Amino acid sequence: MANLYTLSLTRCCWGVMAICTLLYSTLSKAADSDVTFTYPKGARNAISLTFDDARTSQVTVAIPLLNRYKVKGTFYVMPSKVAENLSLWQGAVKQGHEIGNHTNEHLCTGNFAWLREKNQGLEQVDLAYIERDITYTTEYIEKHLGVTPRSFAYPCGNTFVGRGENVKSYVPIIAKHFDSGRTWLDESANHPTYTDFAQLTGIRMDGLSFSTIKNYLEQLRANNSWIILAGHEVGEGGMYTVDSEMLEALIPYLQDPKNGYWLDTVSNVGDYIKAKRAQ
Repeated sequence: MANLYTLSLTRCCWGVMAICTLLYSTLSKAADSDVTFTYPKGARNAISLTFDDARTSQVTVAIPLLNRYKVKGTFYVMPSKVAENLSLWQGAVKQGHEIGNHTNEHLCTGNFAWLREKNQGLEQVDLAYIERDITYTTEYIEKHLGVTPRSFAYPCGNTFVGRGENVKSYVPIIAKHFDSGRTWLDESANHPTYTDFAQLTGIRMDGLSFSTIKNYLEQLRANNSWIILAGHEVGEGGMYTVDSEMLEALIPYLQDPKNGYWLDTVSNVGDYIKAKRAQ
């Protein structure tokens, strides 16, 4: 009986070792393929700075700051907010910043009290409703800012409509109308040879210090990843505010070639990665 137990245990161990060897081989091959992916000027990673909602501080604080460093950001806008500072947003377009679509009604889950107070929520609408809202926003951007948005950001990172068995994803609508769609509050960066462009991950930069952001970047940059940082207000730090002093430290850090980052808009990085995939 002891010999039989020993034989079974030995076979089990060899089986586990075989599985581990296969897994290691698979991961090694994946890692080798990652090493071959390169960005412009030999950068190890791509990174994009994105801002949601077309808040006033973006055109009064963020864009002048980015302009000083000759950096282009991606701004996901809403018509009502653009209208409050129309001439400034028109100036942002002329300065080369990317304008993306962030819907008109900014519907998220109705679990947010501010939406329930208005009797609104993604749980209460269907795909046709959300597509009309998105199309209206694109038409507004084209008419008033003179560009056609190529990128989209899901309000609150929510990608669904409906409830329970009737829930449907509106990711296919985004894939139909845009080159990319960005989510929110994610924990991983975008793998350049794997990521779904209709569901690009977005990493929070609101309320964080430069040292915290820098640590996050180091954790996220494996596999030649594309890191998309996302924020809202810009000024003094807060829960939904990107600290302008953090940006003053972050941008020079990202622009220093020795740190290995390529900094550009979502659509420019997306175009580059798609072209590399096609080779």
